[in-house]
Amino acid sequence: MFFTGLSGSGKTTLASALVRRIVADAGVVTLLDGDEVREHLTKGLGFDRESRETNVERIGYVAALIAKHGGLAIASPIAPFDSSRKRVRAMVEASGARFVLVHVATPLTECEARDVKGLYAKARAGLLPDFTGLDSPYEVPVDAELVLDTTNVTVEEAVERVWALMAD
Repeated sequence: MFFTGLSGSGKTTLASALVRRIVADAGVVTLLDGDEVREHLTKGLGFDRESRETNVERIGYVAALIAKHGGLAIASPIAPFDSSRKRVRAMVEASGARFVLVHVATPLTECEARDVKGLYAKARAGLLPDFTGLDSPYEVPVDAELVLDTTNVTVEEAVERVWALMAD
């Protein structure tokens, strides 16, 4: 399960809620949160295109390994580029697992209004160059199995939609 979307779109919130739902049903799951991966697995990578793609592909590699051994991985990076999302899909499918892309399509204006981490404000002040959605592009997925805008849907409703997709 791969959540993609702008910073502040609700990816991590949805992924975490889905993990709680899976665990409550006595399931085992690994959450690969974008921020945590950046801190531990891909520390030192920048935010230029090549570094962002490397970050996403490393997440995909770990997810594919988990899936190859029968586990369930949920990832929630921004993953702004179609090319790296496609490479992750290919890695996961080559491991024999199903890849499900969920585009958390919350509009930029809403993400910026939330700005929980203050990142948009820093980017607008010129302190965070190459910020996705402002200075750096976010390539909207055309191959997402599910598109969610968290502006008008509760976390619980969104998780139910993802849960239903997983059951298919």
